[in-house]
Amino acid sequence: MAGKLKIELVKSPIGAVPKHKKTVEALGLTKMHKVVELPDNEAVRGMIWHVKHLVKVEEI
Repeated sequence: MAGKLKIELVKSPIGAVPKHKKTVEALGLTKMHKVVELPDNEAVRGMIWHVKHLVKVEEI
């Protein structure tokens, strides 16, 4: 778990639960199909788990 994760927003959080909207924003995803690279750690994995229906994740 020492690598990086490439996270892409593939579904809009417009109709999502407010907590999920904030989680997507905290991941740095502001627009559709934006891709961010974040460290692979427990905190980021937990955030991804909560919004797994909105994002696509790839290990680098």
